Amino acid sequence: MTKKDFITKYLPLAQKAGEAFRINPVVILAQAAIETGWAQSDLCLQHHNFFGITAYGKKNVWWTGTSVQLSTNSLSFRTYPDPLHSFMDYARLIRHAYTDAADVSYQPTAFALKIGYSKYISEVNGDNREAYRRMLVTICRSISKLIESSL
Repeated sequence: MTKKDFITKYLPLAQKAGEAFRINPVVILAQAAIETGWAQSDLCLQHHNFFGITAYGKKNVWWTGTSVQLSTNSLSFRTYPDPLHSFMDYARLIRHAYTDAADVSYQPTAFALKIGYSKYISEVNGDNREAYRRMLVTICRSISKLIESSL
């Protein structure tokens, strides 16, 4: 799947989740691109988890409590019946657990700083907060350009 195909296919889901939870769909889509390698990860392809959300926390309308371990001794990750549930659960999580980031989501640089240095990013798993922040800003810019060019 090309980046343009990814954007075309998943932008409507990001827009729906963004509208429901007052979050910029561009940052939602950018995080999905990072977390899935542009929809190439097994977690995304087989379990519809577009954001690497672990299976901790309470069930909700978007996540029924089902989970998967991708390898022995790995974290358990949420599984979803379809991509929309993943996008909606992510937006719900960001709006309720990372309100400061959600509130600045229409300023992608500010959002990237808030989310990149929050508990959402796990340095324990080898994540580099600053690299993640920079990547998120860069991908937001490229998504915005592709959206604008197709209008």
